[in-house]
Amino acid sequence: MPKVDVIIPAYNAAKYLPAAIESVVTQTFEDWRILLIDDGSTDNTAEVVAPYIERLGPKLQYIYQPNAGLPAARNTAIRNSSAELLALLDADDVWLPNRLAESVKSFDGRPQVGLSYGLVVRVDANGEVIDTFEGNRGHAEGRIATDIYTRRIQLPCPTMTFRRSAVDEVGLFDETMRATEDRDMWLRIALRYEVALVPKVIARYRIWLGSMSADLDRMETAQARFVEKHFGAPGCGSGPRRVALARIYRNKAEALEARGQRGAALKSLLRASLTSPFDLDNVKRAGSFLLGWAGFRR
Repeated sequence: MPKVDVIIPAYNAAKYLPAAIESVVTQTFEDWRILLIDDGSTDNTAEVVAPYIERLGPKLQYIYQPNAGLPAARNTAIRNSSAELLALLDADDVWLPNRLAESVKSFDGRPQVGLSYGLVVRVDANGEVIDTFEGNRGHAEGRIATDIYTRRIQLPCPTMTFRRSAVDEVGLFDETMRATEDRDMWLRIALRYEVALVPKVIARYRIWLGSMSADLDRMETAQARFVEKHFGAPGCGSGPRRVALARIYRNKAEALEARGQRGAALKSLLRASLTSPFDLDNVKRAGSFLLGWAGFRR
């Protein structure tokens, strides 16, 4: 059974960090070590971590570095890793007790698998359930690099486990990307390996206003940069590029609509339809929104 190094980057997340660490401690799979990278926090992260350093001893390695961003923090952890498998856990997320056991199982006897992911429950800042990610519709595992590129599938961060040897092949997280650097890594691995799915909920994924995903303009810019970076890779040609960009605009529209910004949402939906007019999902969503908008305006 392989060992697992758990990568926890932390930046001013002292409020949530104890729950994240405790969720590793309570894993049914016990051969783990935490690499906790304090990325220049200005809150009391060091004080929160101190009792765990004493309690866990060599099972927790705490590393402080000046603030350099999430990709750099994860790369510091990877450089200090020694286990065969690496598992991601952000400081504001929580694992279920079966998280590591199920993830490790997905690699057993499958050297062609370089990356594994599972299902999540999404929660708000207070831990209240928003919804459950129940899996991708088709193309959920296997050789799915094109589907990662086009955003046809979602890969929840706190469920991601990957081979250390795969990183040696494809390189570290791209530190010039301050968002979408995770999908960038998963695509690079998926171009060489198969992706495995754990068909169970194994983590609680927190969505809150302080998270990077809440900055819609920043996310759109980063996601578009990811699309252009990999344009021309196998399975990432002109057609997939249009699909990928359209899905970025459609996802932004859905987020804008949820915030009540209906005008901006409609604009983003129309942009998605024009970018990939043969994607019926875009056209149907835009049409449905227009009908709802007309009713809303009466």
